[in-house]
Amino acid sequence: MNTYLDFEKPLAELDRKIAELENLSSSDDAPQLGDEISKLRDKSAKQLHDLYKNLDAWRKTQVARHPERPHFVDYIKHAFEDFVPLAGDRVFGEDEAVIGGLARFRGQSVVVMGHEKGRTTENRIKHNFGMAHPEGYRKAVRLMDMAEQFDLPVVTFVDTAGAYPGKAGEERGQAEAIARSTERCLTLPTPMVSVIVGEGGSGGAVGIAAANKVLILEHSIYSVISPEGCASILWHDAARAKDAAEAMKITAQELLANKIVDEVITEPLGGAHRDAVGTVRAVSDAVEQNLVALSSLSPAELRKQRKERFYAIGRA
Repeated sequence: MNTYLDFEKPLAELDRKIAELENLSSSDDAPQLGDEISKLRDKSAKQLHDLYKNLDAWRKTQVARHPERPHFVDYIKHAFEDFVPLAGDRVFGEDEAVIGGLARFRGQSVVVMGHEKGRTTENRIKHNFGMAHPEGYRKAVRLMDMAEQFDLPVVTFVDTAGAYPGKAGEERGQAEAIARSTERCLTLPTPMVSVIVGEGGSGGAVGIAAANKVLILEHSIYSVISPEGCASILWHDAARAKDAAEAMKITAQELLANKIVDEVITEPLGGAHRDAVGTVRAVSDAVEQNLVALSSLSPAELRKQRKERFYAIGRA
């Protein structure tokens, strides 16, 4: 059953009526309701199209955070084969907020990693809501070291509100761990493609997204801070998150215009959560195309391309 966002309430009511009529028409002595159901379905489809045609930044933020949006574990299940997870940073411990390992992607061996938020309450606690501790980024460095050793491309999936901001993370060197992970991305001698599949927040996102190509799903967001955090700092009022979202230019289309991302991947009508399998397929196609395009570059050329890509951000 779909979870409807606040702005989708009119659609939810319409879909509820359709479901009621379908249940009623399924009984033997029910009146013929096929025409009425068909009209309501057409109306629902049009309303869905109209709602998603011009989403503002705040509504896109809500879609990016939708609980039924495909998670990293869904991409592993449907886009990769023979996934072998590798745990631990060999310094402190395992961080379930970042999952990574070796896999086969459309016939090619790769290193793959990504943030996992979890879905159930128990699962979200296990994965710390996708907010990585320092050991998560040190694990990412370990995996990228392995990618260099065995000459493997790296594919990353970003979906986090940000790195874990608590005392424990700071005590274990959060800022240093993110910096080291970002540096390792930039110095990697093999192709690297990153995809923002949900929410890309702060250094917690950049730590595994300083890639040759940064892709983003149509209704995902990518920003230096969450809209709520920005509103709290600027106006001392988190309730003004909508204003902050509009001012921060965090949508995929704005990010592409500002050359912060390289490609926007179209989502199914109504968002990725309405067709997870189709979304995974579209993301996989885009990742494959970019890996193929990068495969002809030498290690020096890959590093140079990455360096020039990030230096160019913000320049006229």
